Amino acid sequence: MQIAVEVPSDFMALREKQTVEQEMRLSYALQLFKNAEITLSKAAQLAGYNHYEFIDACKKERIPVINISKEELLNELKDL
Repeated sequence: MQIAVEVPSDFMALREKQTVEQEMRLSYALQLFKNAEITLSKAAQLAGYNHYEFIDACKKERIPVINISKEELLNELKDL
């Protein structure tokens, strides 16, 4: 599916079309992942990144990749 977004031409003069498209895909993927609407794998796929690149993008945006509380982690470690 394609979605068309109208961007004023003066903004497009700042970057190439391909760069803007990539930035929008990444931004949307990060937002969906941050809101726990999609998995890391799906978000990376949407962004056109591999898992490691997407994790790095999350790190830059301060989006946690592992969402587990301290108590949950301690319980997991006890079970080992």
